[in-house]
Amino acid sequence: MKPLHYSPTLLLAFSLVYFGNAAADPLRGSGDLALVVERATGTVQIVETSANSSLCRVGGLGDLSHASAVFSRDQRYAFVFGRDGGLSKVDMLTCRLVARTLQAGNSIGGAISQDGRLVAVSNYVPGGVKVFDAATLRQVADIPATWGHQKTSKVIGLVDAPGQRFVFSLWNAGEIWVADMHNPARPTITKFSDVGRNPYDALITPDGRYYLAGLFGEDGMALLDLWNLDAGVKRILPGYGKGAKKLPVYKMPHLEGWAIAGRQAFVPAVGHHEVLVIDTDTWELAGRIPVHGQPVFVMARPDGRQVWVNFAVPDNDTVQVIDTQSLRIVQSLTPGKGVLHMEFEPRGEEVWISVRDRDQLQVYDTATFAKRSTLPARKPSGIFTTARAQRIGL
Repeated sequence: MKPLHYSPTLLLAFSLVYFGNAAADPLRGSGDLALVVERATGTVQIVETSANSSLCRVGGLGDLSHASAVFSRDQRYAFVFGRDGGLSKVDMLTCRLVARTLQAGNSIGGAISQDGRLVAVSNYVPGGVKVFDAATLRQVADIPATWGHQKTSKVIGLVDAPGQRFVFSLWNAGEIWVADMHNPARPTITKFSDVGRNPYDALITPDGRYYLAGLFGEDGMALLDLWNLDAGVKRILPGYGKGAKKLPVYKMPHLEGWAIAGRQAFVPAVGHHEVLVIDTDTWELAGRIPVHGQPVFVMARPDGRQVWVNFAVPDNDTVQVIDTQSLRIVQSLTPGKGVLHMEFEPRGEEVWISVRDRDQLQVYDTATFAKRSTLPARKPSGIFTTARAQRIGL
């Protein structure tokens, strides 16, 4: 049988029909994309981290003065949680706002379920968690954070956990709740009370086993082993600030974002110029690292070798880098006033830093600490890479 031969013209026509015109509509993957919150204008900027460039801007997302995002499991869609209670779905590839719902009066973050089908939002007003279908943003569950005699609590520290669960903390009640969402219409809630005063934020370890909530109303943290719920909540690091004067807190520290490196966790000390080091085998204090100011974000590079720290005002022009072997500060950078957030590229070779007061995104090499790129942005804050879609608790 003779081989078939096609003219170049026919091959071009075939490729246009089946693959599209690459020049007019280039195909791209989603794995190197990131979403940047522009807090003052209700917009997000979509960037790519291979060549460090800006791709587009999407508007109409409401109040983003305190906003975060999670991603669909295919990394195409971002779900953005705004301070005004808005839940927005953004198409990262076509750069458009797909859907938006104003689901509460004041919200503080959210999570996406293990199977990617549910998006949950934690709310201040009214207190509680609302859960939505990720495809349509149709509400499928409402979990009011009621406690005591018809009191309602603010909800913070909402994360996804294995077993199709969401875990979150109640600021006013001093409780941690675990919601099993196998039947979204009737979630099964397990409640833990008296975990400590004012849990303010939380992280879940990368393996999804431990939920760690910081306590604003007292020195210490609350630890929940999600493999052994019957063991209840364990208090760790009690009185870590004993004997030291607690300073005014100008910006709430953040735990979500992971600072787990090897067998150590690195967390901000509330009201102190310190990063605390916790042994994750014993969950006891393993060290204290004096730093430039009051830590806000304490984030580990993906390989765990470095931890990067930014600070509250008046020290929010500085970023410090801790070597996790020596527990020493190995670099101090001054990107400029208003450093609000940091995000590592998926394999950690570069880190993106938002510098609000300079209207800039700055990208640094994590090996040499050299500045690699600077991009304009409108009062940037949170930076979220699509690689988070494949990680528990992010």
